[in-house]
This record gives sequence, C-alpha cells and structure tokens, in this order.
Amino acid sequence: MLLNKLFKSVLEQDRSPIVICNLEHTIVYMNPVAIERYHKDLTGQNLKNCHNEKSNELIDKVVLWFKESADNNIIYTYNNPKENKDVYMVALRDENGELIGYYEKHEYRTKESGKLYEF
Repeated sequence: MLLNKLFKSVLEQDRSPIVICNLEHTIVYMNPVAIERYHKDLTGQNLKNCHNEKSNELIDKVVLWFKESADNNIIYTYNNPKENKDVYMVALRDENGELIGYYEKHEYRTKESGKLYEF
C-alpha cells in the first residue's frame, strides 16, 4: 500500500498534465495539473470523446503498435512550439509485460529559471 501512495504522490506532484487511460480508452486518472489544464475532471469518460476522428485513428494505431511488442513503449506524437514541449504516448504494462493502458507524457524544453535549491 505504501508503494501505491508513493506512486500517486509522484503523479500528483508532477508539474505536467498526466492523463492515464485503460485499453478501453476510459480515463482512469488525471493529476491536478491535467484537471486544471482541461478545466474539469474527465475521469470515467472516454478519451476518444475529447478528440477528433484523425486523432482517434492515431490513438488506435499507437495502441496496436504497443500491443505488437513489449519493446514498443513510447512514441513521439506532437511538438507544441507555443509551450516549447514535446508530447509522447507511453505504454503502461503489468509485471508480465502485458499492455494494461497508456498515458500522455509532456516534456517541456524551456530551461528552468529558478535558482538551485532556492528555498
């Protein structure tokens, strides 16, 4: 149980939006940053209802690619120059390597402006 609490804390402290989906594309978790970014908690809803037809086709293709091999775990999906970030889809697997879901990962490229260990 402690490990679950630690993992949840990691997700909730991340400064990037995190939306986790199962293989039916149901949103099972949104961290606070994601809820703020999308202006509501979409947990329990189908991710595909939030995207257009082209995006849904690409989501399906990525999930099929994840299923092809346990080595297929991350794919670059988008660059957002306005926010200076790259976006990826990441496979989530169980202890046997079976695909159980996926999430979107945001990697910001803007250099940190804070000072080291600035309390």
